[in-house]
Amino acid sequence: MQSGKKLFERRRNRVRTSLRKVANGRARLSIHRTNQHIYAQVIDDENGVTVAAASTLDEGLRKDLKVGSNSEAAAAVGKLIADRAKSAGVEQVVFDRGGFLFHGRVKALADAAREAGLNF
Repeated sequence: MQSGKKLFERRRNRVRTSLRKVANGRARLSIHRTNQHIYAQVIDDENGVTVAAASTLDEGLRKDLKVGSNSEAAAAVGKLIADRAKSAGVEQVVFDRGGFLFHGRVKALADAAREAGLNF
């Protein structure tokens, strides 16, 4: 039987492989979730650069949030990453949920990013 970490890695690789097939040159909105924080990056895979990044550890968000591990915090990160991506000139992205299920904080971040103007 495989460990949880190996299963997570397999899921993440499966998701990323399928995203590469449908990306068509679009940037990738990649998220990472821990027990205490949530992180988001917009990555241009063709050039290998991070275009924009946001997390619950950012100074502006940290002052406003009580905790970084709830859906409200994830929604705030989603709005912030969408604003930063749009200011960098990125409107179309592909959502990379990694090995995480599209539920809870991951879904809250994605919905907030869509409402703030990112298209995926």
